[in-house]
Amino acid sequence: MKLGNDTNDKLAFSVEEISSLTGLSKGFIRAEIRRRNIRIRRFGRRVLILRNDLDEYLTRYEETNVD
Repeated sequence: MKLGNDTNDKLAFSVEEISSLTGLSKGFIRAEIRRRNIRIRRFGRRVLILRNDLDEYLTRYEETNVD
């Protein structure tokens, strides 16, 4: 699963942005971060997920959850 063209300019996303883009809850995203399934970068107190890391996670998730 790749993100749409309207997000092509962004290099990184907050948990809230990913939640609204993917439809996944913020709690689920935070749980995946705690489980180290989604790689994060910290800038001070701010937590960001790079676009490449998010694409990798979504692809990996899609491959493991195929019916």
